[in-house]
Amino acid sequence: MTASQVGFAFLYVAAFLLLGKWVRVRVAWLQNLFLPASIIGGFIALMLGPQVLGKILHLFVAEDSFWVNGIFPEQVTAVWSDLPGLFINVVFASLFLGTSIPGLRKVWDYGGPQLAFGWTIGWGQYVIGILLAILVLSPVFGLPPLTGALIEVAFEGGHGTAAGLAGTFEEIGFAQGYDLAVGLATIGILSGVIVGIILINWAVRKEKTHVIKNVQGFSDLRKQGIMEFENRDPAAKMTVRPESIEPLSLHFALVGLAVLVGYLLLQALIWLESVIITPFTDSTFMTYIPLFPLAMIGGIFVQKFFNKIDNAQIVDRNMINRIQGFALDLLILTAIGTVSIDVIGDYIVPFLLLAITGIVWNVLGFLILAPRMIPSYWFERGIGDFGQSMGITATGLLLMRIVDPRSETPAFEGFGYKQLVYEPFLGGGLVTALSVPLIYQFGAIPFLIFAIIMCVIGALVGLLYFGKR
Repeated sequence: MTASQVGFAFLYVAAFLLLGKWVRVRVAWLQNLFLPASIIGGFIALMLGPQVLGKILHLFVAEDSFWVNGIFPEQVTAVWSDLPGLFINVVFASLFLGTSIPGLRKVWDYGGPQLAFGWTIGWGQYVIGILLAILVLSPVFGLPPLTGALIEVAFEGGHGTAAGLAGTFEEIGFAQGYDLAVGLATIGILSGVIVGIILINWAVRKEKTHVIKNVQGFSDLRKQGIMEFENRDPAAKMTVRPESIEPLSLHFALVGLAVLVGYLLLQALIWLESVIITPFTDSTFMTYIPLFPLAMIGGIFVQKFFNKIDNAQIVDRNMINRIQGFALDLLILTAIGTVSIDVIGDYIVPFLLLAITGIVWNVLGFLILAPRMIPSYWFERGIGDFGQSMGITATGLLLMRIVDPRSETPAFEGFGYKQLVYEPFLGGGLVTALSVPLIYQFGAIPFLIFAIIMCVIGALVGLLYFGKR
């Protein structure tokens, strides 16, 4: 693969991002779903690529024709298939760069109820998923037990985590897991927004919301995904002078350094295992671990280092957010654009069982547990955790913004503090990344028992401690 071919593939990315944004601006029902342009563009790319248009045209053209890949040259598809696994490292390396870690007491008081609720829902996804795999998916459809981890990987982790685990799925001989996870992540985001809007309308009618009394107040510009003129704040700060180094270049370098630290940590773990454990047990567990959770730890190390030496505060969180958002847009678009419809079609019944089971658990968990775990503003605070449990953090933030547009409740603050403890483990963190290789290496039953224990701990803390406050 030459540099020119890689560059040409990015031109396709740019074209489909713009096309996705144009469709969002023009199509009202997509505006009401608040779908990101990257998801819309990804679906259009999927329709115009080898999976749909290519298969149709293949009936009418020769085997070696350009059109068997749809409108995509073969090298573009090859580059796109590798991009999600690359950019997920950027997303996770950016999580803690430019942030300050508050005291544990404040995190516990503000974020504790939402942490307990999210912890219960997240571990519960493993419990119901693995039970489904053991009782139905493995004996009936012949799928490996690790399929049970796909609900949490896809719903909590989203497209990024699913893409980051592509290499792991390949290593353990279940490459289909990647396509199933990306498909489930897409279902999760769509159902998260749709079900979330339905729940908000229900809550308004039942007077369970404290701030809003209707959900019709969004401007046309906001529905189109365009920032209103009066709200157009600077996207980032110029913390260094461009004649010394471009601020964007500096922050890209910091993200790259975080990824590099994570890579060195991963190689050290693989080496330690090969020296200390493998000679006695033949274990190669560390080789299945993806890079992105270590990149997140690398970001924490880099930030702690700069906290000690950076008196001028040159690391700007807003600039890091722009880099992270750019990487996430590219990741989502290319992951959806290259997903294998054939694999989902071959496993359509297990796919639907996983999707329906995950959605039902999240909805019931929100309606039953959230009001009993979150002592105040349970709907405004819990809807964010529900959105995250269905798709990605952005889905949760979107739903919270609808029910609390001016941040009048503790929802946003509590959600942010919860993420500091939650994200390193679930929702794409270490547990999400390690669940598949752990189940593959040690079996589904030990992981199921551990997941039940974690789920029960979260439920007890939420119900008996925070719920009584």
